[in-house]
Parts: sequence; C-alpha cells; structure tokens
Amino acid sequence: MREPAFWWGEGSFASALLAPLAALYGAVAQWRLGRGGERAGAPVVCVGNLTVGGAGKTPTALALARMLAAAGERPMFLTRGYGGALAGPLLVDPARHRAREVGDEPLLLARTAPTIVARDRVKGAGIAGDASVIVMDDGFHNPSLVKDFSVLVVDGRRGTGNGRVIPAGPLRAPLEAQLARAHALIVVGGLRRAADIAERARAANIPVLQARLRPDVDVIAWLRGRQVLAFAGIADPKKFFATLAEAGVVLAAARSFPDHHRYTRAEAVALCDDAQRAGLV
Repeated sequence: MREPAFWWGEGSFASALLAPLAALYGAVAQWRLGRGGERAGAPVVCVGNLTVGGAGKTPTALALARMLAAAGERPMFLTRGYGGALAGPLLVDPARHRAREVGDEPLLLARTAPTIVARDRVKGAGIAGDASVIVMDDGFHNPSLVKDFSVLVVDGRRGTGNGRVIPAGPLRAPLEAQLARAHALIVVGGLRRAADIAERARAANIPVLQARLRPDVDVIAWLRGRQVLAFAGIADPKKFFATLAEAGVVLAAARSFPDHHRYTRAEAVALCDDAQRAGLV
C-alpha cells in the first residue's frame, strides 16, 4: 500500500472530507489503547510508531536488542510478522523460513536475536521462555500484552504529517492518547517537522531522545562514488535514497515499490537488466 500524498501536506480537501471517519477510527484506537492486557513471563519493551509507515521502528528495536545483549540480557523479539502467511506462534528459523511465510522484517530481526512471530501476542509471549526481556517490534497499539516500557519513534523529517488520524492522516491514534502511554520518544533524523511533538512530549515529562540512521560502513565504502540503480519497497523510500546520496553514492536511477513489496521474478530480472544496460551497480 502506498501512503496518500495528502497525509503529509496541509489543508487538503480529501483530508477534511475523511475527518468524520478519522474521528471514529481515532475513538476506537484510543479505547483500545486504554484496555488492560495480560502480563508476560518477562519484562516487555515495546517499540512503536506514532504514524503509519517507516519512522525507524525496526532499526530502533534492533539497536535496543543489541544494547540489552551487551548488558548481559537475553532479548527475544516478538512481532506480528506482517506480510507472512503463518499466524504462529513460532520461532523464526532464517535457514528454513521465507518472507512469504513469516514476513520480511522477522528475518531481519532474527539475525540479531531469537524472533517469535505471532498474531496472538499473548501466545507468542508464552513461548519466549528463554528470554530475560521481550522486545516488541510493533504492537504498541495492541492491548493484549502489558508493556513495561514503551518507546515511540517518529521521523523528524516527516513528523506527523497533517496531524490527523487514519484515514484523514498518518496518525495511528490521537497524538495525546499515544503520548500518554509512552515512556520515551525517539526522534530519528533531526527535529525539523517533529519539534512540536517533542515539546508536547517534554511537557508531559516524557524523555525525548534523538537518533540517526547510520548505514553499514563497509557497504558504503564499497558503493561510494559508484553510479547505482537504487530500489526500495519500504514506506518512505525517499529516506533510503537520501541516505545513499548523503553517503556519497551516485543515484543514477531509483525505483520505488509499495511497503513490504513482494518482488516477483520478473521484477528482479527487470531491475538487473536495467542496471546492466546502463552500466550501474
């Protein structure tokens, strides 16, 4: 699914037209946030997005898991497995599972720590017996599990867009209702359009941290100065392309696909052929 452009603008007629539906969606989302859940057998740290799409939630979850492991903890990821066919609960095996079965993000998470896919988060937590701490990559808006510590992530370049709730805007629930259940706010990539959100968080005594995405040093060293055909199937491909350009990679061509796009063989062949014909990496 591609995000509507009016979500990230101001004064849109389409957004105003959808405001009644947004009010209904927001009321239900706020009610869900207030519901009680079951407690897992280990502390739960939840990483969530204020908005739909790529704010940097998964990189944040990965960084947290690495920090916890370095501190002597045994972190285990718990995630829904968006885009995968298997409902779980199951422990992801990167050697056996494919993205079509468990989703693409769980395969990435499993490179760092054991990862459980479960649409039913309570059942998923039930098989995390070896974990000293559970890191939820998504699930902030799912009330089924009690969260001991919740971190909200926002992209400083995009902020909360027009500030409205789905479908009139990108917010997953009313902003104040989300902040009321957060223990920390992480702004990724500078404050630009997130300064107001940061101030509101500080006013509610919520710590505000700033972070930046840092690409792999070895990969960037190899790509720097080369002309490439870049492609991405993520919520905000412009951020990926900008990261490459800022690192000195020459973007001769760029292709955008929908978030969590499942590439076909024909698409993969076409990308390789286009790059080869143009002499691009």
